[in-house]
Amino acid sequence: MSVFIDPKQVVGKINLKLHGQFIEFLGKCIDEGLWVGENSTIPNTKGIRNDVLALLKQLEPPVLRWPGGCYADTYHWRDGIGPRDQRLVSFNENFGTYESDQHQFGTDEFMQLCEELGAQPWTNVNLLSGTVAEMRDWMEYVNRSEETTLSKERAQNGHPQPYNAWMWGLGNEVWAGGGTMDPATYMSEYRRFASAMPSFTHSVFEKTKMYAIVSGPDSNKPREAVKWTEDFFKELAKYRQPKIDGYDMHFYNWNIDDQDDTPTDFTKEGWQRVIDGCFELEDLIKAQASLLRNGLALINEPEGKLDQKLTDVDLIVGEWGNWHYSAFTARPALQQQVSMRDVITTALTLDILQRNCDKVTMACNAQTINVLNSLALTKGDKIVATPNFDVFMMYKDHRDAQALAVPRQDSESQVDTFASLKGAKVCVNLVNASYDEERLINLVFPSQVKPEFVTQLTADDPHACNTFEEPNLVRAKPVKANSKVAKQHEFELPTASVTTVTFSLC
Repeated sequence: MSVFIDPKQVVGKINLKLHGQFIEFLGKCIDEGLWVGENSTIPNTKGIRNDVLALLKQLEPPVLRWPGGCYADTYHWRDGIGPRDQRLVSFNENFGTYESDQHQFGTDEFMQLCEELGAQPWTNVNLLSGTVAEMRDWMEYVNRSEETTLSKERAQNGHPQPYNAWMWGLGNEVWAGGGTMDPATYMSEYRRFASAMPSFTHSVFEKTKMYAIVSGPDSNKPREAVKWTEDFFKELAKYRQPKIDGYDMHFYNWNIDDQDDTPTDFTKEGWQRVIDGCFELEDLIKAQASLLRNGLALINEPEGKLDQKLTDVDLIVGEWGNWHYSAFTARPALQQQVSMRDVITTALTLDILQRNCDKVTMACNAQTINVLNSLALTKGDKIVATPNFDVFMMYKDHRDAQALAVPRQDSESQVDTFASLKGAKVCVNLVNASYDEERLINLVFPSQVKPEFVTQLTADDPHACNTFEEPNLVRAKPVKANSKVAKQHEFELPTASVTTVTFSLC
């Protein structure tokens, strides 16, 4: 098969925040995964595992979302600040975790981790069991530069300077565990919370840096998702609009129909079912982007000169990843292994997000450590990077690049192609989603190009994964590039593989 790549056919700029990550107090994602405490025998820096920290520094996640997810619906930020030996102890029932919650990793630990990684924090507010005053105090504690009781408290806890954390989610999955609300109920609550957000400005004409994120639809229920977004914007358009910057849809690639299908034990049919499932996200993004445009069109022009009209809202995919049935009974909670099947869908999903960069601006993989579609697994003092980590590393060159208009997938070959342009470099992704067949692909350019780097992620067995016994069984490896300058270049794609090629324009 041949694919034509024209560097002049630009779709839009790929927001680096499409490569975001998500950490939540589920199972061993944070406690024992990311956080072990300063007194642990496991090597750490201020309580963060050194091995995980090193991995995340390589990854350079542009966004880190915390504390949930569903956990945010019962989280009270004051439980997690101040001297750690004086922090409240509660019980975490969230998604089958069922463990004592020591609150050792709290606001300051999270914000300082983001500083260390250069990641923008996305903090989720407790809209279900929290209060408007609690939210406002949290934002003041985190961001107030002027001397106030809350900023002085932050200084006493070790951080005199404000964290400058501007992204805040107001509620999470409010259509289910976040309140089982309907759009009208949520809109009523959202108006209160959004209106109380501090602006951190010094003039009524100065635009606030605060970025308010709405809890959007459950995209795994397509009919409900359409109705939710339609009804939400109808409610929004009735009267003056509160501050809204982002609209957060969630999508999981559910694999729950066959209970015998596990992350590492599946048939060819099971492979294909999960591969096909991840492609639903592309149609859902297009549908929600259209619904957002239609919803904003319902808003009337303001009647007063000083009134603001909401004209733009960013579409966000705040949670995405494979969710296999076995995760429901796993201990620790929601822990999954990551095989080549998950690798392929992770690569395909990132390509979907990047290809639709004119519609979606931010996304977070769920979740970074030990839970669901993870990048790392830990056990005691051991760590293994899953091959999902390799995919994100292979795709880093796409951040802030220009997405090119390249056909998504040839249905017969099952080869997915994506390309982006940055300066004089074209980076191409080639994902062979076939369970048992190699492919040959010919890339055609309008003018001569030179291959510079080829990296390939594959395995002898589509069920293969990295374990604590064999931590490097599935790793991305460089492949010798043919350095000829030409308009056409042919590549062999192994079964179930991800290949990236960097070309120089001549």
